[in-house]
Amino acid sequence: MAFDARHVYYDGKVQQSHGDVFRTIDPSTGNTLADIHSANPTDVDVAIFSASKAFPSWSSTPPMARSRILLKAVSLLRERNDEIAKLETSDTGKPFSETSTVDVVTGADVVEYFAGLVAGGGLNGETIQLREDAWVYTKKEPLGVCAGIGAWNYPIQIALWKSAPCLAAGNTMVYKPSEVTPLHAQVLAEIYTEAGLPPGVFNVVYGAGDVGGYLTSHPRIAKVSFTGQVATGKKVAGSAAGNMKYVTMELGGKSPIIVLPDADIENAVDGAMMANFFSTGQVCTNGTRVFVPEPMKSAFEQKLLEKMQYIRAGNLSNAETNFGPLVSRMHYEKVMGYISHGIKVDKAKLLYGGLEKPEGLPEDLTNGYWVRPTIFTDCTDSMKIIKEEIFGPVLNILTYKNIEEAVERANNTELGLAAGVFGRDLNMAHKVVSRLEAGITWINTWGESPAEMSVGGWKQSGVGVENGRRGIEAWVRNKSTLVDMSDTIQTVFAKL
Repeated sequence: MAFDARHVYYDGKVQQSHGDVFRTIDPSTGNTLADIHSANPTDVDVAIFSASKAFPSWSSTPPMARSRILLKAVSLLRERNDEIAKLETSDTGKPFSETSTVDVVTGADVVEYFAGLVAGGGLNGETIQLREDAWVYTKKEPLGVCAGIGAWNYPIQIALWKSAPCLAAGNTMVYKPSEVTPLHAQVLAEIYTEAGLPPGVFNVVYGAGDVGGYLTSHPRIAKVSFTGQVATGKKVAGSAAGNMKYVTMELGGKSPIIVLPDADIENAVDGAMMANFFSTGQVCTNGTRVFVPEPMKSAFEQKLLEKMQYIRAGNLSNAETNFGPLVSRMHYEKVMGYISHGIKVDKAKLLYGGLEKPEGLPEDLTNGYWVRPTIFTDCTDSMKIIKEEIFGPVLNILTYKNIEEAVERANNTELGLAAGVFGRDLNMAHKVVSRLEAGITWINTWGESPAEMSVGGWKQSGVGVENGRRGIEAWVRNKSTLVDMSDTIQTVFAKL
């Protein structure tokens, strides 16, 4: 096995787990990476108790002092970038060329952003003078013990997106990584501890949905932050709301790209490829429905086929590799099922890819969960591959006659995570993107999500936002106080 076994982490150190044991797998080879020891209910109880015990002291620590600890964690994350990136590559199957430049880097940026925000007065409230002798002041107070439920596609990044504002605001956290990609969690906990985070402020439990369900429904948990598929998110949100817990939900998408008639074809193709093949298509915001004007279809497809040669599957540590396997056997079978359905049932035209594995894979990778990047064209809105989230490297081309039609069809989905527009006329691009029903939108680019940018889904794609100035608001509650200094009490119960 490539890595040490994982156990629960609380009170600032690794502790013995008492649940079942499962294994995490290298998706590129199908080989075992490590034994993961699940938490049982008692383990979860103890981790939550550790977080509860740490909360009074941590929440009363001045924001500037909390900021210094988080900035030390940022420094450690950046020093160990390549080490953590290699671990993420092993666990997720993403090329090192990606994990070393995106996953840790963007997560550390978010920690730095929120550390700076709270140090610079980001938790300050308001002061309002009602009249000469009466004032109202507000305070932003932490919620308490929070649960973070991670996703398997960006493990360390999502763990940092959740823990950074949570801890900066003065809360404590019990974090459960996805059982598919769990290796990062202990590394992050140890970095936080080394940076000076007091014992119990950040804790880790491992396990599948039963562990997550027990954690999120626990009466001591004040908030649940979840990233994952829509169906699971609804269950988590329903349970949390029923117990009056705060929630942030970042769920799935079926995002549209509208290529405007005046768009530069090469730029639009580059954007569409990034929106569908980066991270092997395992990105919530994937722009899987690409709407192209009918007269542009042939030229768009030709340019797309020219550029498919630049997708390079292979040894994940090779700097030239930019395309990896799917994350697990179960997910591989799901994505292959969608590709098969697109060919055999939807009868979409297969322009590239299909059911075979990428050509030229080294012998030691042939047992991994590899799939060819795939392009369907001549698609219609009623096809299953158009309506349902595939979460794999499958790009679907649809044509449209006019922009009004394209916008209407782009919005014809229950999901609303992301959307984008490509075109030279920026005035028109702004008009079109303003009509798209999605919480994250781009013009002439795709996928960038800096720490300063608040992101979150509309419709069935989520509740609340992460990152940006609004991101901190998801981790605090408001207290308003009215102070009357007049030395008299206004009362109706006075002598007539």
